[in-house]
Amino acid sequence: MVQGVGFRPFLHRLAAGLGLGGWARNTPAGVELELEGAPDAIDAFTRAVQAEPPPLAAVERVTVSPLPACRGERAFTILPSAPGAADTLAAPDLAPCPACLQEMADPAGRRYRYPFINCTDCGPRFSILRALPYDRAATSMAGFAMCPTCAGEYADIRSRRYHAQPNCCPACGPRAFYLDEAGREVPGDPVALAQRALAAGLTVAVKGTGGIHLACDALNEEAVRRLRSRKRRGEKPLAVLCRSLDAARRLCHISEEEAAVLESPRRPIVLLEKRADAPALQPALAALSENRRLGILLPYTPLHVLLADGSAGGPAALVLTSANRPGCPVMTDNAEALGGLQGVADGYLLHDRPIVNRCDDSLVSVWRGRAYFFRRSRGYAPQPLLLPDGAADGVLAFGAEQKAGFAAGRGRHVFLSQHIGDLKNAETLDHYRAALDAQLRLFGAAPRVVACDLHPDYLSTREARAMADGRGLPLVQVQHHWAHMASCMADNGLTGPAFGIIWDGTGLGADGAIWGCECLLGDCGGFKRVGSLRPIPLPGGDAAVKQIGRTGLALAWDAGVDPAVRDALLPALPGKAALLAMLERRVACPPASSAGRLFDGVYALLTGRADAGYDGQAPALLEALARDDLPGRVYPTAYYDDGGVRRLDTRPLVRALCADAAARVNRAAIARGFMDALARCALEQCRALNPGRLPVVLSGGVFLNQYLLREVTRLLEGDGYAVYSHRRVSPGDEGVPLGQLAVAARRSAL
Repeated sequence: MVQGVGFRPFLHRLAAGLGLGGWARNTPAGVELELEGAPDAIDAFTRAVQAEPPPLAAVERVTVSPLPACRGERAFTILPSAPGAADTLAAPDLAPCPACLQEMADPAGRRYRYPFINCTDCGPRFSILRALPYDRAATSMAGFAMCPTCAGEYADIRSRRYHAQPNCCPACGPRAFYLDEAGREVPGDPVALAQRALAAGLTVAVKGTGGIHLACDALNEEAVRRLRSRKRRGEKPLAVLCRSLDAARRLCHISEEEAAVLESPRRPIVLLEKRADAPALQPALAALSENRRLGILLPYTPLHVLLADGSAGGPAALVLTSANRPGCPVMTDNAEALGGLQGVADGYLLHDRPIVNRCDDSLVSVWRGRAYFFRRSRGYAPQPLLLPDGAADGVLAFGAEQKAGFAAGRGRHVFLSQHIGDLKNAETLDHYRAALDAQLRLFGAAPRVVACDLHPDYLSTREARAMADGRGLPLVQVQHHWAHMASCMADNGLTGPAFGIIWDGTGLGADGAIWGCECLLGDCGGFKRVGSLRPIPLPGGDAAVKQIGRTGLALAWDAGVDPAVRDALLPALPGKAALLAMLERRVACPPASSAGRLFDGVYALLTGRADAGYDGQAPALLEALARDDLPGRVYPTAYYDDGGVRRLDTRPLVRALCADAAARVNRAAIARGFMDALARCALEQCRALNPGRLPVVLSGGVFLNQYLLREVTRLLEGDGYAVYSHRRVSPGDEGVPLGQLAVAARRSAL
């Protein structure tokens, strides 16, 4: 990572300090340079390049070749970039550095309150990039010619803007402006106008680096409800941008590790525990998120810093949610926002720098002191993962359908897509195709093998097959849960056999059934399914994913729960008689061994809820019910053999749970007891099915549940197992492309 991070200026200063002559230039393969001087000085230079690079750089190796002739060079210069085939990396967008923030706050400076301030250590990178090598002409800053003063900084080795490609100022750079509801520009300070609108309870569309967001005062319940109604986002949690870490602490409990991730230059949204010790805030916090956690982020562009500073009376905490039509990608274009947000936004804080690469906010929790990804995007993409060998070179994996993404191998690098969303409509598919084309072009990844999911109806599978057929490439289809397992192995550098505990929503099994609570033995070369869950019949198939009461009914029916108790627990479920008839006759009730569906059904039985408002809502709310200060109920775990697959028998568990729910036992104790039973199941399955005590990998979207992740890890490690969870990609379906790539790489190497 040596382009867009101030690397050539670093080399120039280093050479000057050591008395070395020569030159450096960007090439599509990295940074190339010639040096001339004393051997000791050249050795010191080489050591410093590897040991002391700029903060945002990543140096994997330095290749040194002696030159036969001495040219007598004493000066060091930076030459124009060289063309050629792409073989380098690009930096992600990064938050403003302390030096730029200080300069932006200086009334005597020429960049005072300038919302596009940047330098070699910070600012936009991937979102403005059109081509490599990373030069201004290859970015969306090409349309902004530097003024003489900025050009002087760009050429001054003493300046932190020496060769900073997006360098600009109010005289020559992008401009922000505020538009009213009708799209007319309003005279005055655009940031102050937006702050006043937000303080008045209005909704403002705000253009960032990778997309446009909708903002409102996070502590104004009426404003939040209005935004939810207009955007048709009824219950799904909303992220909150806070002015500072202190402002965030007023809303949530924040550990030192969480603060470090919040304040890092990558600035992800971090899921934090809401404060329960501030009674006056509880209604507002409940309006933002229906569970115990809230997504918080700190300002990640100079414009957001200014918007949240309160200088014109604006709020210190703002809702910041993607501006998009339901199920579609975040908007990036000014005209698109003005046309698509009519009746949603009351005003628009926009700017005239084009967004080249759409990039949503990243979303993480903090697990064992590091970021644990729910969504890997802005601040991280397109920085690749480094694999230990070049086996993934030329492998292109197309991912799944929900949480869609791709992974492209080039040499030892794996380039993962930014967040794309669910492939359910033409707009998201267009975004998927555009992001794939851009990354293949930018990084010169040439596919020789294509990988995808087993499911024939996934749009990602169809795209993979079309490319394979069109280019005459081999197609490798990888079972969904095996891909999860391989993803966690690749994420942790594991190559040998492992025991996978893979719990998620649904995925097509190798036998054509719906899987989702699997114990697998194997590696990237093959796997064996050895454990699972008693299949849950899903009345109406996919309809049960949204109508979770159907799954609750199926669980209770299958467990033989007394009909009177069952009906009392599910009073609001429509069409109960017809659904029971479907179950009795086994008509349109596909069985699913899915941990995600088990969570859905149990939550429905505990709460009487018939419908889920969004994907993953019931599991998240069930997790939120549990409390650390209230012990869980102890529920039975039983197993039976089904053709060599050891299955958890859910019937005793469901009967006990329903009895407690009918007796009005505290829901928190029931929810925690249910999750404790699943954690014990993981240990018991491991003891029974992993006699060789292979390393255990945890993957699948259910392991976004922090309580379950913690308890399963604690029990397994307490029993002496080596346990691996995800580190660099999400355990959910967004991480599946990495596993597909790892499997296809192994197969293509055989």
